[in-house]
Amino acid sequence: MQPSLEKLRKYFRLEYDNGYQDRAIIGGLVKLLDLWPADARNESVPEEILQAVAACLRGYHDLTPEARAEALKTLWKQIQGQTTTRRESQPDAPPAASAEPAAAAPGQTIQPAPARQERPAVQPSRPASPPRAEKGRADLHPGGRTSQTPIALNASLTVLAGIGQSHARDLARLGLRTLGDMLYYFPRRYDDYSQLKPIHRLNYGDEVTVIGTVQTVTSRPVRAGAVSIVEVVIQDGTGGLRLTWFNQPWLANRLHGGDSISVSGKIDQYLGRLVMNSPDWEPVEVENLHTNRIVPIYPLTANVAQKWLRARLREVVSYWSPKLSDHLPESIRSSAELLNLKTALLQVHFPDNQESLRAARQRLAFDEIFFLQMGVLRQKRDWQAADARVFAAPDDWLEARIGSLPFALTGAQGRAVADIRKDLASGKPMNRLLQGDVGSGKTVVAALAAAIVTEAGAPSTRTSQAAIMAPTSILAEQHFRNLSQLLAGEGRFGVESVRLLLGDTPESEKETIRAGLADGSIKVVIGTHALLEDPVTFADLQLTVIDEQHRFGVEQRAALRSKATNPHLLVMTATPIPRSLALTVYGDLDLSVMDEMPPGRQEIETHVLTPRERERAYSLIRSQVAEGRQVFVIYPLIEESEKSDLLAATAEQARLQQEIFPNLKVGLLHGRLRPDEKDAVMLRFREGEFHVLVSTTVVEVGVDIPNATVMLIEGADRFGLAQLHQLRGRVGRGAAQSYCLLVPTHEDAVENERLTAMAETNDGFVLAERDLEQRGPGEFLGTRQSGYAGLRMASLSDVRMIEKARLQAQALFERDPDLQMPENQLLADALGRFWGNGKGDVS
Repeated sequence: MQPSLEKLRKYFRLEYDNGYQDRAIIGGLVKLLDLWPADARNESVPEEILQAVAACLRGYHDLTPEARAEALKTLWKQIQGQTTTRRESQPDAPPAASAEPAAAAPGQTIQPAPARQERPAVQPSRPASPPRAEKGRADLHPGGRTSQTPIALNASLTVLAGIGQSHARDLARLGLRTLGDMLYYFPRRYDDYSQLKPIHRLNYGDEVTVIGTVQTVTSRPVRAGAVSIVEVVIQDGTGGLRLTWFNQPWLANRLHGGDSISVSGKIDQYLGRLVMNSPDWEPVEVENLHTNRIVPIYPLTANVAQKWLRARLREVVSYWSPKLSDHLPESIRSSAELLNLKTALLQVHFPDNQESLRAARQRLAFDEIFFLQMGVLRQKRDWQAADARVFAAPDDWLEARIGSLPFALTGAQGRAVADIRKDLASGKPMNRLLQGDVGSGKTVVAALAAAIVTEAGAPSTRTSQAAIMAPTSILAEQHFRNLSQLLAGEGRFGVESVRLLLGDTPESEKETIRAGLADGSIKVVIGTHALLEDPVTFADLQLTVIDEQHRFGVEQRAALRSKATNPHLLVMTATPIPRSLALTVYGDLDLSVMDEMPPGRQEIETHVLTPRERERAYSLIRSQVAEGRQVFVIYPLIEESEKSDLLAATAEQARLQQEIFPNLKVGLLHGRLRPDEKDAVMLRFREGEFHVLVSTTVVEVGVDIPNATVMLIEGADRFGLAQLHQLRGRVGRGAAQSYCLLVPTHEDAVENERLTAMAETNDGFVLAERDLEQRGPGEFLGTRQSGYAGLRMASLSDVRMIEKARLQAQALFERDPDLQMPENQLLADALGRFWGNGKGDVS
């Protein structure tokens, strides 16, 4: 039998189970005619059958249940008589399928349907051939389509009654295109109207549900007819309550005296009486979907009303979530004390109580974190499965090099060097993240790593090389100066040749450098994206160091590593990473934390000023410049906008030069300048041509101007704490006392209270934790793996949940790393769909 006829049989059987109530499909069986005839024609179903089906279904709804039964039986006999491929004789009832994935065979005894059947919310589209999965759709969710989950979840929303092409376009703006999308479209908040109160116990400000009987309904125009008001008074036996709706005149025809209704909203006060303005309402005999419960509030867009969307979601969630297959094995659910997926999805949308809601959110958050953990564990395993060259640094060699430094290493630097030394001697590729606060001395650690690879641990017959990549030319030049002194200067680390390769390096010099890298005479190269160019080849690249790794894309990092076979990798960042992110986002990397500052570094004095106190900042700037110091002034925008009241760098640079500091030289730096223009401005500032540099956040990372002692940040409330800390780190790099002045946009105590954390501590790790809690993980992610930006329920600041999921992921990974066991097959499928084609840093 053709698939289209098999589909027809299933729906006829479901109609039989429902007592011929025309409820097998939302909108009635006539909805089959929207898509079914096209499918049938594609399968060469005789035209006589198509005409018979159309004639029967168009008038089906107007028949009595008895007449409907007779009509379907007659139609099916006609189909049997005209179908060349016959099956076994059918039972008297039209032989359609049950709601289970496997259809009942003809003649098979089918159990009677339960007394109350749920209404199917969809007519599945072409069940015989699942539609191709689209990235970002339902099948990428942690509970998305798997081998045992109904394929109809990939059906377009237009299969739902009441959703046409226009509504579908509106919903697409919310990311809702399929039924599966709706299952995972979570509420943004909840209003708890589950606590009923009698009217005489209501108080001003209560958010409650009240049930009462309508006493009076009046409608009147106000403001010369510009506004209409409908007023209703309800009674519940304890008192009366006035309800008011504005510009909804049709309500006067919907509500009548004697009606029992349930209303939910906030109790207000008017002329000394308690009132409820514009409440949600519904008849009490209707299921309390919008009132008298914990009500989900969903994100909306134009032309989509909250109540309408909630009703559509109720149809889909209540019908389809029980049909999902749970990808988490029972052993994990039991050990982690989690709800099953079906219950979690039902309760997160329409919770019975606060405890059920909490448990549902916990389960769905666990899924997301667990999938992230499984992904980073897999990446770490793949990296460690490779072999790498061994570089063992003798104790006496290392001690001599450290002893030649003009300063003593901090304890944190010493521990980081020990970690790297162990990695390089392991025979496995190093994959280490070195995170240290601004000025903590990461460059020295990177220099020692390069020296171990190129000199100490290199066999005499091999020429090992190291490449260090920085995101900007000025930062690369800064590393070149520092590393040249450490590696080659005075023969301190014994490295013979260190070169700098930038995009604007003269072509003749580029040729020389490329030749030296190809023949191995250049041991260490420092550069920008120019290192990734195809002509650049290495004789024997064994160590790649990537500074400010979040500024590079995954492909760029992979391109540098691809110039060698399993090189050792050291990535560095000056952005302190909270513990929760270190366990998830960076869980595939070994971590070295440098949380000590070199002795002698003074803390930067930080002050929060109001906009009216800006002149105090200008006075400090003048006094510092008079002492021979330099100043940064940071703005959040390049140019002013009509829609923004933020100060902009270009206009403010002109104002500061002309009106505030006419006797000083004020430079301008922003992101729209070409790279060579940026470098030229920074070079002039570093060489003292500018007293004050007005800039956007382009100076956030890495730039070293020891003579700069003041960092004035305008619109400071528009930045995260981690970013403010990075900007603050541009000063205080010399011996003089330095200052950071934060000027928020407005004198808003609530918003600016956050900035006081900057004045309270110079500890970047403390600020990073606060920033994660307040603003989320966006500033820490950069271009890290896919999966993190799509978290809908989990919080990357929830350390307890992260550690719980990590424990379960590690235990599963030890038992079945490739998820080959039968009980893990659905999990393997869902894991692949969650990560999609995303590439990790080590891929």
